[in-house]
Amino acid sequence: MKLAKKKEDIFEVFFRKKPAMILVALKKGGRNRYGSILAKEVDCTYSHAVKILQEMEKAKLVAFEKQGRIKSINLTESGERVAEHISKIKDLLV
Repeated sequence: MKLAKKKEDIFEVFFRKKPAMILVALKKGGRNRYGSILAKEVDCTYSHAVKILQEMEKAKLVAFEKQGRIKSINLTESGERVAEHISKIKDLLV
C-alpha cells in the first residue's frame, strides 16, 4: 500500500494533481460535463474547480457552452491532446 502511494507521488512532482485530473476526467467523460460534477470527481471544491477551468479556458484547453442556466464544459482539440498526453504519462509513472 505504501509503495502505491509513493508511485502516485511522483506524478505530483511533474503535475499539479487537480488540474491534470480535471483534464483527464473531461476526456473520459465525453461531452456535457459540468463544474460541480468535475469538482466531485477530482475531490476539490466547486470554486477551486471553476478557477482551474477558467485558467484552462484562457489557455484554450476547454470551452464553456451555456445551456440555459447551466454551463457545460468541453475539451478543445488542444485540450484533447493535452489530456491524452497527461493520461499516458500518468499510466507510465503510476
